[in-house]
Amino acid sequence: MFKLKRAYAEAQKSDGVRVLVERLWPRGLSKDKAALDSWMKELAPSPGLRQWFGHDPKKFALFRERYRQELAENDELVDELRRLGTRATVTLVYGSRDEQHNAAVVLKDVLEEKASGTRSRSGA
Repeated sequence: MFKLKRAYAEAQKSDGVRVLVERLWPRGLSKDKAALDSWMKELAPSPGLRQWFGHDPKKFALFRERYRQELAENDELVDELRRLGTRATVTLVYGSRDEQHNAAVVLKDVLEEKASGTRSRSGA
């Protein structure tokens, strides 16, 4: 099971395993407050893709497509995280203010699709 949570939201026991999925550490957040179990920055969008996107919701559809391509090239790490999600609740922690247009949303879709063996309509 995969959940999403902003890095600045308070950590809770129900979060299960907390994994930061950002390439950069969230600004102003202490390691204690983040309460992370892991930081998988290799699963974050490449610096070029992240900078191009710039959290612009108008670019999200194309960002989603390009980020999915990057994730397909990093299938081993994606599968490692997917397997963890079959054994425990995994909360993907992200820094973006926009809770609907960010890389963690795309990553969660990919992980759930791999777990179920399908591709969601939102990811088409």
